[in-house]
Amino acid sequence: MLNDHEALTVLSALAQATRLRVMRALLRNHPTGLPAGRIAAVVEGTPSTLSFHLSQLEQAGLVKSRRQANSVIYTAVPYALGGLVTYLMDECCGGRPELCADIGWVPSGASSTKATPCCGPSSTKD
Repeated sequence: MLNDHEALTVLSALAQATRLRVMRALLRNHPTGLPAGRIAAVVEGTPSTLSFHLSQLEQAGLVKSRRQANSVIYTAVPYALGGLVTYLMDECCGGRPELCADIGWVPSGASSTKATPCCGPSSTKD
C-alpha cells in the first residue's frame, strides 16, 4: 500500500490536464501502449511538452516505457491507480472499508459479500 508521500506523488502527477488526458489514452490502449508520437496526436500536445508530462507520469509510477525499434512505447500501470484508490479508501467507514462495497470497491482480503452501506446516499424501499 502507498504511503502519504507516494500518494501525493501520484495525485500531483494526475493533477494536470495534459497528464490526465495522457493517462486516459494509455488506459484505453492498455496493455499494448502507444508510441510517443501517437500520444502527442491524441492529446494534441507538442513532443517537447509531452516528453515532460510522460516523465512526470513515469516518475510517479503510473507509466512505463519500452523501446521498440525506433519508437518509445508508453504503457499505463493500472495497479498504481489501484494502489491510490486503496490508499484513499483504506479508512473508509471508520476503518471498515469492506462496507464500501456498495460503491463498487472491495479491498483485497475483504469479503465480497455486500455489507450495509455507510458511504454515500442511502435508499429505502416504500
